[in-house]
Amino acid sequence: MRGARSHLRAVLFPVAVSPPRATPRVAGRRAWSARPAPQEPGMEYQDAVRALNTLQTNANYLEQAKRQRGDPQTQLEAMKLHLAQSGLQVEDLDQLNIIHVTGTKGKGSTCAFTERILRNYGLKTGFFRYASGSESMGSPSAPSSSPSTSGTSIIVWRRPSSSHVSMPSYFRFLTLMAFHVFLQEKVDLAVVEVGIGGTYDSTNIIRKPVVCGVSSLGIDHTSLLGDTMEKIAWQKGGIFKRGVPAFTALQPDGPLAVLKERAEQISCPLYLCPPLEALEEGGPPLTLGLEGEHQRSNAALALQLARCWLQQKDHQGIGELRASGPSPLGQLPLAPVFQPTSHMRLGLQGTEWLGRTQVLRRGSLTWYLDGAHTCSSMQACTRWFRQALHRLERPSRGSEVCVLLFNSTGDRDAAALLKLLQSCQFDYAVFCPNLTEVSPMDNADQQNFTVTLDQVLLRCLEHQQHWSRLHEEQASPDLWDTPSLEPAGPESLLLAPRPPHTHSTSSLVFSCISHALQWISQGRDPVLQMPSPPQGLLAHPVADSGARVLREAAAIHVLVTGSLHLVGGALKLLEPSLSQ
Repeated sequence: MRGARSHLRAVLFPVAVSPPRATPRVAGRRAWSARPAPQEPGMEYQDAVRALNTLQTNANYLEQAKRQRGDPQTQLEAMKLHLAQSGLQVEDLDQLNIIHVTGTKGKGSTCAFTERILRNYGLKTGFFRYASGSESMGSPSAPSSSPSTSGTSIIVWRRPSSSHVSMPSYFRFLTLMAFHVFLQEKVDLAVVEVGIGGTYDSTNIIRKPVVCGVSSLGIDHTSLLGDTMEKIAWQKGGIFKRGVPAFTALQPDGPLAVLKERAEQISCPLYLCPPLEALEEGGPPLTLGLEGEHQRSNAALALQLARCWLQQKDHQGIGELRASGPSPLGQLPLAPVFQPTSHMRLGLQGTEWLGRTQVLRRGSLTWYLDGAHTCSSMQACTRWFRQALHRLERPSRGSEVCVLLFNSTGDRDAAALLKLLQSCQFDYAVFCPNLTEVSPMDNADQQNFTVTLDQVLLRCLEHQQHWSRLHEEQASPDLWDTPSLEPAGPESLLLAPRPPHTHSTSSLVFSCISHALQWISQGRDPVLQMPSPPQGLLAHPVADSGARVLREAAAIHVLVTGSLHLVGGALKLLEPSLSQ
């Protein structure tokens, strides 16, 4: 913030809500507060996001904090303190009738299915999710209410300069803001996705959710959650509450036993979701708005969460029960098998989840976007991509070109992710940071203080190096040297120093998403309108020859994956209407 407004800490996010209703002001004294306010001429969106960005953790300090991590229970208590300082108590969150969802894979899709089903029942819904700390390039999703409503809500957070009370960190701030928005708008329910883990996540100040869910578990965030599935399951089971029903997708035996033990310790009734096929018996097959076979598990969990919420709130029309068989593993009781209602069917069919198995067709150029960033989700992504290509009608003449656009951040195993992507047989692999532009200083959405520009560029070069090694191992591993890891200027095109051998994918590294998309599309995307590339951008022989191949191809298929924020940055350019 500029010096004249150094006392102000504010964030303004447009939130889709119903027309404003009279809301009593929260009583009580507090060091900093949240309140609805009209947008001030001097406080525009970009200013507000810059203020929010000041809550990001400096890259160097972040590394130190990882080495000296304190008691996580203390951090959770700090979240409760910040909630009180904002004028709320944990008891106030009981009004939100929360559905709390954790997991490693598919928790976002599960939340999206659940919210859409319940919105189809005419309920006013709130939906909060954010990207994890290691996926912090770009702005996380803002808390949002049901898109079926209209209007705008603006939240301004103020703290007097004389206050000695510390501001909450970035993700705690977003969580607090979501709670305030949902209470202000008097939603009927809120679907809340856990950020990382569960036990010590900032959302776990919720005392009395209506129902909890656990999507498929996998290995992720090992530095925070542990390096085994059992350790991760223990963290995820931390959202269970005494007497609150919980449902889990099918898990491996070890993690499932941990979830069962966690539930029994606090008398939480935990149920295993039957497969979606069991709910389809005797009726037409269910149509899902999200593509991919893996979404069936998420939809099965969402149906149980939605039905349980409706049952707990004494709603009618929740689906006719059928007889439930014994659990196939003999460990947990099986959740009810029921006939999905028309509201449920339409909800599943109408679910949209930007950046997850999303397809944008632009004539002969097709973009496939999926934010997969774990090994298991990448397996699902590659399976979806290959199946999508297999279903396509081949062009009668001319070549088809497959391009990968990839980035990975945080403690992800990029080499393992790239190895899984080899099965797609790409003609070109393109790597770039999660920056839409070379210089993000004028775009607050792109500011990220948790990493430096040098770090993200070097990371992309490491990805290119992994990709080259993988192909060398498949062909003749001793023929080629390792690419240099010295980045040139911020506007440079970074390439492997030698042309790849005939069995290898040509690989390129660009310094931002816009340059990468510009090279891939070669002017063939009518929506992607960008200025001419910087002089010398395509000076390298591989980039020049590749451009000719792309221009002459009868069809181009581009998979954008590896990072939710890479996908988000690409969507901002490919679908500019989303930012308006």
